[in-house]
Amino acid sequence: MKTIVSEKLPRIIKNKRKLETELGVKITNRGREVFIEGNPENEYSAEKVIDALNFGFPFSTALLIKTQDFIFEIINIKDHTKRKDLKRIRARIIGTSGKTLQTLHNLTNCYFELKENHVGIIGAPEYLENAQQAIVTIIKGAKQSNVYSFLEKHQVKEVIDFGLKNGNNKL
Repeated sequence: MKTIVSEKLPRIIKNKRKLETELGVKITNRGREVFIEGNPENEYSAEKVIDALNFGFPFSTALLIKTQDFIFEIINIKDHTKRKDLKRIRARIIGTSGKTLQTLHNLTNCYFELKENHVGIIGAPEYLENAQQAIVTIIKGAKQSNVYSFLEKHQVKEVIDFGLKNGNNKL
């Protein structure tokens, strides 16, 4: 049984039934603590989904962690800069009217969310490295246009599924 302290408990309670059916676990809560009970693999993925919900991702995006084998990563802005004006760095990451985040989403096929001094990324493992590199480069002060051109030049080739993943084995 896993225990998570949730900051956004109403979001989890509101979607409790959907979470239980999609993730294959039993979810209970006492105060701000959320208890997850199930087999270890389902508990781990449920923990990641609830962490993504706590971070601020929409419910449908957080569920991608379980349904499409996506990974949830968090980048701390303070780890990559010595500047004190973190508000300006967050503004550079977001862009005018959210255009920088939208362009990064289009170029990397990953989902981004900002919470205080952290950037959350949900994406497929093959796309996640480019997304992390792009965010870190913007934090360090590179122009957005340079980051976009880097991402365009280093596009990840589409992965071909040869039927090796679970559930796709048809003979």
